[in-house]
Amino acid sequence: MTSSAEEIRRQLEESARLKQSFSGELIGQIALFAEKSAAALRGGGKLVFFGNGGSAADALHLAAELVVRLRRERPGLAALALTTNPSVLTAAGNDYGFELIFSRQIESLVASPDILVALTTSGNSLNIIRGVEAGRARGAYVVAFTGDTGGEIAGKVDLLLNVPSRDAQRI
Repeated sequence: MTSSAEEIRRQLEESARLKQSFSGELIGQIALFAEKSAAALRGGGKLVFFGNGGSAADALHLAAELVVRLRRERPGLAALALTTNPSVLTAAGNDYGFELIFSRQIESLVASPDILVALTTSGNSLNIIRGVEAGRARGAYVVAFTGDTGGEIAGKVDLLLNVPSRDAQRI
């Protein structure tokens, strides 16, 4: 087998091992997230996603799948990503600082019964932490998708979904 093929096999095996290591607790937490999200949507709320870098791209993708459709034809679901408007991001960054680019949007767009979803591999990015704090202040149910232990954000959310890995591509 070539070194490229060996590396591909190694990466796939590591990905499978990680998924198999998900605890019953994590699976239960994912189910709780689904239930809370469905209840919020039925109650007139929305799902709001945000993150930095690759997590920002994930936020865009998740919101798009809910608004458009995922697997089957259905009415669109209320969802948005806070990473879509460069004018808002750069104005907030310029006027308030990068650490407040999400919290400023959350203050104007998020309220109960919304679900606010922070996507962060480390759980330690200040702008994500400030966004979570703003969401809690606005009465949203706050969820974080993180890696490993969840970092600083772990104690600040209603529901922590942490993948047991420090490898960003696995999280």
